[in-house]
Amino acid sequence: VQLQASGGGLVQAGGSLTLSCATSGRSLRTIGWFRQAPGKEREFVAAIRWRGFIAYYLDFVKGRFAISGDNAKNTVYLQMNSLTPEDTAVYYCAASPREFELRTVRSYVYWGQGTLVTVSS
Repeated sequence: VQLQASGGGLVQAGGSLTLSCATSGRSLRTIGWFRQAPGKEREFVAAIRWRGFIAYYLDFVKGRFAISGDNAKNTVYLQMNSLTPEDTAVYYCAASPREFELRTVRSYVYWGQGTLVTVSS
């Protein structure tokens, strides 16, 4: 399984970005997005289960971020709105064979390379 994250960049506070995670190889049940800011641990942001397209979010991003999936393209998107400097981090997408415990790093087996999001104040 390979994952390719893209779409990061520099944006002003209040702006928007859409990240993409293109997957190939064996299809796993869940795709998640995590982020890691300098000096901080990697944290869960959002996840989507392919079965039923059920989404899960970090409380801090609820209402601002939206995760979606396109089965035909094997791609998961993370639409990020109303960005703040606190959202600055490297964003990673990852694949999990699970449909539970989706907010933990250990549930994910395959990881993409990360894409940097920088939000200026």
